[in-house]
Amino acid sequence: MSEAVIEKVDNDGMVRLTINRPKALNALNSDVLAALEAHLVELEAQPNLRAVLITGAGEKSFVAGADITEMREKTPEEARAFASQALRTIKRLETLPVPVVALVNGFCLGGGCELALACDWAVASDNAVFGQPEVLLGVIPGFGGTQRLPRRVGPAMAIDLVTTGRKIDAQEALRIGLVNRVMPQTELESYAEELTKQLKGNGPQSVRGAKMAVHDGMDQDLDSALALETSLFAFCFAGNEQKEGMAAFVEKRKPNF
Repeated sequence: MSEAVIEKVDNDGMVRLTINRPKALNALNSDVLAALEAHLVELEAQPNLRAVLITGAGEKSFVAGADITEMREKTPEEARAFASQALRTIKRLETLPVPVVALVNGFCLGGGCELALACDWAVASDNAVFGQPEVLLGVIPGFGGTQRLPRRVGPAMAIDLVTTGRKIDAQEALRIGLVNRVMPQTELESYAEELTKQLKGNGPQSVRGAKMAVHDGMDQDLDSALALETSLFAFCFAGNEQKEGMAAFVEKRKPNF
């Protein structure tokens, strides 16, 4: 597994994916994207999937960006194909039916930031550095940064970041809403363990329904989105999960989901 560009660990439906190119600061190339997509296709078909955590190997970098060595000689057609591969892969990550969390350790730049933006939320170590520095290389973000970033932090801040190429630290990323939490790097693993316990204690179908309500409702008008929520809420009462959860509450015990 140590030679794989993507390492996958599955602990009873709690899956951890690690981008494993530490010597290249976990930069995204075609091989990494292909391996990541293959894992995501498997996860899409995994009925007992509960959550996905994604991180980068080592302490220096989550993902430092796309692999410039691979990109530098590409033709426009080849660049389009590379971006299309990345967009397809990242979309698969974004549309997984379970919570997807980025554990950001160190550099989270360019394609790395775009990968984190496709996750439901991100948690950063205090040494994390974020940015979309593509303009410094004579290009623009090509893996969704110009679209997901303004949806996360607002258009003014997004234009600031994508046109200046400036880098921001973890605290500024927290302030603008790019990440949910910042903690010492030594605590990132304990956070992952605690999050795993928390999510495993929740109803798996209700967690999926809650994510669906948020994601699908964001693209609808309010009345339609509320109708979607009502339908998903009612659907919860069709199975055993709601019965077990509410019985456990009344009986003052932990539910057995």
